[in-house]
Amino acid sequence: MRILVVGAGAIGGYFGGRLLQAGRDVTFLVRPKRAGELASAGLVIKSPNGDVTLKNPPTVQADALKDKFDVVLLSCKAFDLDDAIKSFAPAVGPNTAIIPMLNGMKHLDILDAKFGKDRVLGGLCAIAATLNEKREVVQLQPMQSLNYGERDGKLSDRVKAIDEAFKSGINGATASQNIMQDMWEKWVFLSSLAASTSLMRTSVGNILAAPGGRDFLLGMLDETSAIATASGYPPGGPFFERVKGNITAEGSPMTASMFRDIKAGLPVEADHVIGDLIARADAAKVPVPKLRIAYTHLKAYEKQRAG
Repeated sequence: MRILVVGAGAIGGYFGGRLLQAGRDVTFLVRPKRAGELASAGLVIKSPNGDVTLKNPPTVQADALKDKFDVVLLSCKAFDLDDAIKSFAPAVGPNTAIIPMLNGMKHLDILDAKFGKDRVLGGLCAIAATLNEKREVVQLQPMQSLNYGERDGKLSDRVKAIDEAFKSGINGATASQNIMQDMWEKWVFLSSLAASTSLMRTSVGNILAAPGGRDFLLGMLDETSAIATASGYPPGGPFFERVKGNITAEGSPMTASMFRDIKAGLPVEADHVIGDLIARADAAKVPVPKLRIAYTHLKAYEKQRAG
């Protein structure tokens, strides 16, 4: 099975690196600068689950990409999606399966329109990882997961084959027969955390310690949950209780990567993660006043950054 990993940043570098470490046929689609870094220093992973340095990992640049691949693992940010699609499009053949690990849902419509719905699986990952100043992949916590599956819930032969390949190298790799529910539940949690910590510019613990903080956090979670429910994917059970526990844990240092990106002056996925939720809320006539304030805040940040 030939696997093309689009990008070799924190997420693509980690999961692709683990597959390469396990002896899988992996190629990284990267820009020239990253290709040079990987050629000179290798792909270095620092992790509680074990460090590894993969010398001269196979890379290809967009202008040289001609071969078709069995699987495309897509790990870009939403604002880079259009450029990423142009770069990996030549690798997509009639039997290629695309596994996007982006947040939210909007990217599915974009990928479907370009490649056809039958080539686009559902997918999501959970990992705390970053690139350090040496451009090494650093996993910050041992927890990790990678889920993928047919969007109609069937356990197809191609998903079984992908599952066998991925499980050989990635702890927490799981073929899901409820991938759309999984994606919605992650979106509920991520958007609640991103909207809250970005708007308040601080951690969950500090928000909880402020007057009205607990009600604010739970209110944000109520709004995002209501949108998911109106869309046919009500969050509930163990997941929902775990999320509720995460955002009501006193003293928690937890923040969203979106907030950390704001602090660093980087682009954010305002439209993809928050704006698209509001559009779905409007369509379902679900009131989301807290989410709207957070979105206005994010769009004002984008305006300031562009200016």
